[in-house]
Amino acid sequence: MSHVLHAADAPPAPTMAFDDWLKADVRVGTIVEALPFPEARKPSFKLLIDFGATIGQRKSSAQITRHYGLDALVGQQVIAVVNFPPRQIGKFMSEVLTLGVPDADGEVVLLHPSQAVPNGGRLF
Repeated sequence: MSHVLHAADAPPAPTMAFDDWLKADVRVGTIVEALPFPEARKPSFKLLIDFGATIGQRKSSAQITRHYGLDALVGQQVIAVVNFPPRQIGKFMSEVLTLGVPDADGEVVLLHPSQAVPNGGRLF
């Protein structure tokens, strides 16, 4: 019987300088559109997220099909890294990294603020 390594069991990442952390631009946005992404290798959705006037709307691919339905996603606020370079995923260009944590089965649970906040707010 093999032991399955869950993300919660992963060793801590190496220590990094605080100035490196400050380079990450992590913001809150509201999902305005959620579409199926059947051509993705792993079950995923295409998201359009509104980060407010300064950042605008950005696209993201997210492997969140286990816990979320397309209709329920629209209107939800999420947390994302907005300053990574765009990443080509099949024919789709993902512009932000939507953040989540694993449940006990390793499926993604989205991070979001505990109450409504203005879109574009930067994590601090």
